[in-house]
Amino acid sequence: MRNSIKMVLAVGVAASVLAIPSVAHAEERTCRGTLGAITVDNLRVPSGASCTLNGTRVKGTIKVESNAQLTATSVNVVGNVQGENFRAVKLSRSTVGGSVQLVQGGTATIQGTKIEGTLLFDDNNGRLVAGNNTIDSDLQAFQNTGGVQIKSNRIDGNLQCKENRPAPTGGGNIVQGNKEDQCSRL
Repeated sequence: MRNSIKMVLAVGVAASVLAIPSVAHAEERTCRGTLGAITVDNLRVPSGASCTLNGTRVKGTIKVESNAQLTATSVNVVGNVQGENFRAVKLSRSTVGGSVQLVQGGTATIQGTKIEGTLLFDDNNGRLVAGNNTIDSDLQAFQNTGGVQIKSNRIDGNLQCKENRPAPTGGGNIVQGNKEDQCSRL
């Protein structure tokens, strides 16, 4: 009986070791130029590069690096779109499963896009436009200096604007939460 118990334990341990899933590593695709209707894991637009996406599906996150430019039309991003020190980001007629976070960069236009997280414009120096988007969380614009237009968005969270110079313009936004500070009249 003892040998039977040892055998059952040994088989159980072996089965549990085999049942542990191996760690899957998402691949990162570098984009310089144009990508069409393909599927990639994560996407990176490297410093100084330009990337155009048309009908592309990204199963992870898009990162737009220093002085890089992204133009994305009809894309489906499961994760986030993140830009830091970017030159320009244009996102139209797309779906983003996470947030769009654009920080310390240049110009950005986010138009006709469904964002399941937050749209954040923070400390950018170029013109920023958010128009005709559906945002499941907040739209936030903080400390931008190139002008911000926020027009005809449906925002399920709050519309929050602080310390932008000049103050944001726009209107026609439907906000389920609060319209705060500089955006209280938008």
